[in-house]
Amino acid sequence: MARVLVGMSGGVDSSVAAALMAEAGHDVIGVSLQLYDHSDGGRAARCCSPEDFLDARRVADQVGFPYYVVNQEELFSRRVLDYFTAEYRSGRTPNPCVRCNADVKFETLARLARDLGAGRVATGHYARLDDDPLTGRPRLRRAVDLSKDQSYFLFDLSPEHLRAAFFPLGDMTKEQVRREAHLLGLATADKPESQDICFVEGGDYRQFLHRRAAADTAAAPEPAGEIVDTGGAVLGRHEGLSGFTVGQRRGLRVASSRRLYVVSLDAASHRVVLGGEDELKARAIMLTGTRWIPFDRPAAPFETRVRLRHRHAGAGCHVACDDDGGARVTLTEPQRGVSPGQAAVFYDDDTVIGGGWINRVEAA
Repeated sequence: MARVLVGMSGGVDSSVAAALMAEAGHDVIGVSLQLYDHSDGGRAARCCSPEDFLDARRVADQVGFPYYVVNQEELFSRRVLDYFTAEYRSGRTPNPCVRCNADVKFETLARLARDLGAGRVATGHYARLDDDPLTGRPRLRRAVDLSKDQSYFLFDLSPEHLRAAFFPLGDMTKEQVRREAHLLGLATADKPESQDICFVEGGDYRQFLHRRAAADTAAAPEPAGEIVDTGGAVLGRHEGLSGFTVGQRRGLRVASSRRLYVVSLDAASHRVVLGGEDELKARAIMLTGTRWIPFDRPAAPFETRVRLRHRHAGAGCHVACDDDGGARVTLTEPQRGVSPGQAAVFYDDDTVIGGGWINRVEAA
């Protein structure tokens, strides 16, 4: 009987993952990570609340395995919250879920698993893992339930983390998971799920940034700047780049006879650049920090599909890598609303090839 450490959020997905591991005869240890400090005055959206930990403990008691809470607030603040804040202040669009999975959750859970003699780390993520029949390397694939698939958020896991990971829900739909939770009588069977960034209440990241800036008295004020059109004409002023994202249409606070969107954010000049919908499209993107799963690095340029956001349907592209962990991605069809800071993840059918971080966008 193998020992398995299960990461538990207190939701129905990780509860069922833990129960399935125990049902399969594994020696299960449940662990929740205390990541977010609620003392800043905000209430996180289903992130590390006492109720979540009580629900996880109830499931552990029901199924019959030990359960622990491990404090990782400092690591989460440094690797995720500081990054999230800095990216928005720099005019970039962060992806905290990718960062959290790679730099906090799986890093911490893998270390705990080693310390506790557990060979695998199971979570409630909707994704699939198997071994590549040709190379023997881990192969990350999309979940059966494409509406819940989370493989996009897992592309940056290291090979070591992928080898240790196990995703029991990858072959299940959300409806099957709910049904299994009811059959097992789990306390979380009817618990609703959150669609927001876990530490941002109500999806309003600007309120989170305001609270965090107010709490950090040593931080320099965010520079104000001009709002201009693509020709450089000044349309107004703003109080900080963090109040804007590429593709934004509402709340621009400028008068115009045509519908305007944020087409770019210039951190060097502190300018918010507005343009028409036709000026939102990108024809190429430059990546940094690439991670490849089936191989160490592509041997030659190749054609594949790329997802530029979690809900992005994907687009055909040509990928050419450099020797410094970067890549140029030329899009077959120009794509709308692409922002530096986002993750670009490559797929071959349902298999994740790898991905990287968008550093620069070339307009169509």
